[in-house]
Amino acid sequence: MIAATRPGRLKSHERSAPAARTSTSDTAVNVVGTRSAHTSSRPRSPRYDAAVRSEAATTRGARPEAGTGTDAPGLSACESSDVPAGYQSAWRLSAPLVAMPAYLDYLYERYLRAGGQPVVLASYPALADAATGAGSPVLVNCPGTGANQLVPDPDVIPVRGQVVVARNPGIGEFFVGVGADEDDLTYMFPHGEQIVLGGTEQPGNWSRDPDEATAARIIAACAALHPAIAGAPVLAHRVGLRPFRPAVRLEAEQSFAGITIVHNYGHGGAGVTLSWGCALDAADLVLSALAR
Repeated sequence: MIAATRPGRLKSHERSAPAARTSTSDTAVNVVGTRSAHTSSRPRSPRYDAAVRSEAATTRGARPEAGTGTDAPGLSACESSDVPAGYQSAWRLSAPLVAMPAYLDYLYERYLRAGGQPVVLASYPALADAATGAGSPVLVNCPGTGANQLVPDPDVIPVRGQVVVARNPGIGEFFVGVGADEDDLTYMFPHGEQIVLGGTEQPGNWSRDPDEATAARIIAACAALHPAIAGAPVLAHRVGLRPFRPAVRLEAEQSFAGITIVHNYGHGGAGVTLSWGCALDAADLVLSALAR
């Protein structure tokens, strides 16, 4: 996914990512401002194909600079007549579009088929309690924004995102546009009969409650690009917290009575992009710890 600007801007909390291993992929995901895009080859299945679809995307803003990991097949400038009012420029490219509920179901089913045990939810006040309660010589720590209190790691902050899920009025391309202001972000991600409208980037905001005024602003901004959005039935409101950190923490730590903690968190809004490469590196750390 490419984030474009109006005019060019890259927010400070998007500038870091780990220099972990990068694998090849049939659909490579690139992220603005990271040192590398972590992807992996993975088997195809009908569920996977339904979750990840390559789309033609229109983005508005300055062209990404060479060498920033943002080059994509089919990246080309749009004609001036295709640039919406208020945007400086537009670029079209092909990139994967992931339907997260379907994709997460696919990953969980694959995990179970590989012999994984069903996930059991539990709550721990501190990482030491989780380590001793796990009953294992190695614990993989992937707490998202929870790292702020669980580890604790004050460098982890939430960047709040709010979206509106609406009935898709027939839009077939996704769009991402970023403006000069911190929270000036507009995007549309079509997923079949539904479309996800966004959005917000609010550093330090822990609220998971949808805000009516924000939802109205999102719908108005998207309707300015596609008027049919204004009359589309709203199906749901969603809020998520992106776990931002100055740099992703991906390392092994010896603590808690000889238990090895493998930390893998702080991926911000690039979780899907970085997940496969970081998971491979985390797995290497686990295997190394078990071999000692």
